[in-house]
Amino acid sequence: MIYAYIRVSTEMQTYAGQQFEITEYCKRNGLSVDKWVTEHVSGTKAVEKRTLGRTFRRMKAGDLLLCTEISRLGRNMLMIMSILNYCSARGIRIHTIKDGFELSDNINSKIIAFAFALAAEIERNLISQRTKEALAQKKASGTRLGRPEGSSKKRVSICKQMPKISDMINSGVPLVKIAKEVGVHRNTLKKYMDGYSG
Repeated sequence: MIYAYIRVSTEMQTYAGQQFEITEYCKRNGLSVDKWVTEHVSGTKAVEKRTLGRTFRRMKAGDLLLCTEISRLGRNMLMIMSILNYCSARGIRIHTIKDGFELSDNINSKIIAFAFALAAEIERNLISQRTKEALAQKKASGTRLGRPEGSSKKRVSICKQMPKISDMINSGVPLVKIAKEVGVHRNTLKKYMDGYSG
């Protein structure tokens, strides 16, 4: 049997792109998918807790698993190597389209699998490191990180109402009631008041 495996890990990703690539690969190579397997899960989740793990348990020697790239199987070298070792021991074949990788029962396949997995993990580590360095540089330059305190329109609106707000405070109106009237949470209003300079 031929299985096609598709995994997406974020809401921004869709199955369509991977499905198209696998379908085109099958057309070029005269193959026909017997079973499509899809899941929306992080590649860091243990294989046995994923649909992929259940699929492997159903597969038999000689069965083929197609996926777009080896990183669809897992997100670190040890996980990918474990999967490839499991499949190799049971005679399950794996073809990845973008990588051009084919797992069969020979030493060359295992060496290539190791190289792909190692390269993929190194690249992820480099991206993570570059991201951390970029954030550290922004922080050092005084750039505020994280979610902004509030929209500029809301801030301008409250600043315009500040004289009225001051009058209400002087009249003894509770901050909660004032905040409700101007349409913000009392903590947000207090922040705007603390930063108000005129």
